[in-house]
Amino acid sequence: MKYPIEENLPYAWLAIIVIAVFYAIYFAKMISQKRHGIQTHQIGRVKEKSVHRVEVLMSIATLAAPVIQIMSIIFGWNHMPVNARFTGFCIGMLGDLIFLISVLCMKDSWRAGIPDKDKTKLITAGIYRYSRNPAFLGFDFMYIGLLLMYFNLSMLVVSAFAIIMLHMQILQEKHFLIDTFGEEYMEYKKHVFRYLGRR
Repeated sequence: MKYPIEENLPYAWLAIIVIAVFYAIYFAKMISQKRHGIQTHQIGRVKEKSVHRVEVLMSIATLAAPVIQIMSIIFGWNHMPVNARFTGFCIGMLGDLIFLISVLCMKDSWRAGIPDKDKTKLITAGIYRYSRNPAFLGFDFMYIGLLLMYFNLSMLVVSAFAIIMLHMQILQEKHFLIDTFGEEYMEYKKHVFRYLGRR
């Protein structure tokens, strides 16, 4: 079966759009919070060893991913049919949208990493009614979407590593949230799934 529209799409530009939109959201939020005196980037600050290790590995993974993604686009490394690539673009843009909604709903409580001293609020409204970790879900969809658009071994390895490390970060954050918000978080956790869905 032929896919005339999908065959003629500029996949390099579409992939760049997915990446550019995602990081524009990330850095715009960071700059906005900095103007309000909030230190968004909390990754790798002095913390217990296990938390520090996970955050550093997650940081390496999320820095390596865009490098491999851009190299894949430049060199055209892809082993997927056009219909899978188009699906990848849709998944990537969905990831961008989920990430945008999550950082908007989080307001000034959003942090990259576990805050060591900052006081934040437990956000349970908006998209957080359906996912305890929508920002991470947005990351995952963006990685999966780009992987489908430019499937190759290096993309597979770096995307899998990044998704695993983001999951490890979620597990670390769960302990922080239990310690910080106690019963309020435990009650929230009973009703909302880690990634997507409600009980």
